[in-house]
Amino acid sequence: MGLLLAAIGIYGVTAYAVTRRTREIGIRLSLGAHRTNVVGMVLRQAMTLVALGSAIGLLLGAAAGRLLSGPPYGLPPPGMLMMAGAAMIFAAVGLVACYVPVRRALRIHAMDALRHE
Repeated sequence: MGLLLAAIGIYGVTAYAVTRRTREIGIRLSLGAHRTNVVGMVLRQAMTLVALGSAIGLLLGAAAGRLLSGPPYGLPPPGMLMMAGAAMIFAAVGLVACYVPVRRALRIHAMDALRHE
């Protein structure tokens, strides 16, 4: 459930950012930028946020694991392999959630994007 909520949140933020940058994307495309460069630019920005969120989540997860492995709860601490796997799954879902709005923005004709707003 948490992964689904994260994917919806990432999609929403990226879709909003791409909508705000539609005019910029249109200008870049009309000046001759390759579509792969535009996709790379937006994905790089969005995946930076995903990586930052993953790093914070890993740190907080490790701290929570240590707290829960104490005497009152007695749970075993989470393994590094499990935490790394969860971070990789989150990164893959984040990549897909970021890619969908970018592809939608690239379908817009450059002149329509310049008339946007």
